[in-house]
Amino acid sequence: MTKTLMRVLSLGLMTSMGASLLPALAYAGTYDLTVDRVLIDTGEFTKEGIGYNGKSPGPVLRFKEGEEVTINVTNNLDEPTSIHWHGLILPYQMDGVPKISFPGIKPGETFTYKFPIVQSGTHWFHSHSEFQEPDGAYGSIVIEPEKKEPFRFDRDYVVQFTDKHPHSGKRIMRNLKMAADYYNRKQQTLGDFFSDVKKNGFSETLTDRMDWGSMRMMASDIEDVQGFTPLINGMGPEQNWTGIFTPKERVRLRFINSSAMTYFDVRIPGLKMTVVASDGNYVQPVTVDELRIGVAETYDVIVRPKEDKAYTIFGASMGRTAYARGTLAPREGMVAAIPEMTGRPLLTMADMGMDHGNIAGMDHSNMKGMDHSNMKGMDHSNMAGMDHSNMKGMGSGEDEFYAGGSGLTPAAANGGKFLSYADLKAQKPIYEHREATREIELRLTGNMERYIWSINGVKYEDAEPIKLQYGERVRFKFVNETMMTHPMHLHGMWSILDVGADKWNPAKHTISVAPGTTVYSETEVDAEGQWAFHCHLSYHADAGMFRKVVVEGGPKSASLTTLKEGEMQ
Repeated sequence: MTKTLMRVLSLGLMTSMGASLLPALAYAGTYDLTVDRVLIDTGEFTKEGIGYNGKSPGPVLRFKEGEEVTINVTNNLDEPTSIHWHGLILPYQMDGVPKISFPGIKPGETFTYKFPIVQSGTHWFHSHSEFQEPDGAYGSIVIEPEKKEPFRFDRDYVVQFTDKHPHSGKRIMRNLKMAADYYNRKQQTLGDFFSDVKKNGFSETLTDRMDWGSMRMMASDIEDVQGFTPLINGMGPEQNWTGIFTPKERVRLRFINSSAMTYFDVRIPGLKMTVVASDGNYVQPVTVDELRIGVAETYDVIVRPKEDKAYTIFGASMGRTAYARGTLAPREGMVAAIPEMTGRPLLTMADMGMDHGNIAGMDHSNMKGMDHSNMKGMDHSNMAGMDHSNMKGMGSGEDEFYAGGSGLTPAAANGGKFLSYADLKAQKPIYEHREATREIELRLTGNMERYIWSINGVKYEDAEPIKLQYGERVRFKFVNETMMTHPMHLHGMWSILDVGADKWNPAKHTISVAPGTTVYSETEVDAEGQWAFHCHLSYHADAGMFRKVVVEGGPKSASLTTLKEGEMQ
């Protein structure tokens, strides 16, 4: 048996056990991955999907900081594929985005990724081709640091969330294009109208419904896609992934959200979670009762179960339409009670950055740009009163990340602490703090009725690349003019989230921007080449909320001619 095969079998065994074993078993060198058609059993339904080394999720890849890895990826599909190493800092040719960093991997071919490991922490990998990721093409990455970690733990588990839908990704996209509310199963009813009248009065309730109607939106537009089964490490709620512990041990949980579209509010009733890392980077420890993990984000937490009993890992979808469930237990077969989900949230005009008393009387018929029949219909930057730069929120670090009204402002169960982006402070800054050389505004725009998503009102295929100069520090201003929360992911470089902590601002690879808010981040442009920059909601990225970033200059004077001209467009 070859060393490579033994490594693959070991990785598969660790994945099936659900365990991220301690660094003594970290591997280095060469890895072989196959991309395969697989069967995915959620406990509620079985479907054909795509996986790695014969299963979905794929194996836990274990690297060590300072090593160089070689990964041979063989495509056993009848369509092109790719693998993007999410959050890893590497040469752009190894980033795995077809038509931007490489041509992709054709059916039957093997592509060899080779890059140095220059970081540590919890990361993940997934296909960047078509809808292969929501169809099951994802896995996790655990990188052992060169130096001792700044916290203690006795056990170490990957807890990888995803949302598995009975429909294929392509079918979901067709249905959303046909009717944007196709999967919205929690729309408000006539009964809800009368209930709101009783609570708020007839005039206010009618005005609220008319406001939403004139904008061609719904207050229940928190999740584009419902009807999915949430999984933890590939297992549905009834299958109940379980991690074993001995009472009083410190258990490290590496939360990863690999969902196509779903945010999860995660808690472990009876245990507090100490957040020690965000997107693979250490943060100053903060203890919370609950946290929201956006699509593509990762959080490392430490829990210390002291009693000889089971605890439920509970992840409620942000729209409260489904939940993921796993268990921490001293012995196999033990279970704990599954908590009830809190009530269904609804967006409010405050969530959209609007106030009935401040926005030109809310006469939407007179709002410039609000013709929802065309692409400019959702250009909220033209709406009176929508100066997001003046809104209290993430730009100043003064408010909770989920700024806005009652629809998106979470509260931890039983009145505990809910993690805010403002709680995240870097333990050790990656870069020396300095002023940005320029600012780039990215307005997150879209037309829900036609299911078109864009940046600055322009879809990806119609947009010019964002050009950056090697060595500059750029400040990005995200202005969310839509009713959806968008997790924005810049490839190849860190996004330093502005929470008002100056040099202690945390470095992340994915930043969530809630409706009606403005969020700032800064990037040290230290990676030449071509990179992707997009919303990590799969169907939003495909519908146009995507950009190519070109970094010009640099010590190697990259000419970006690695690909043929036709392959780079």
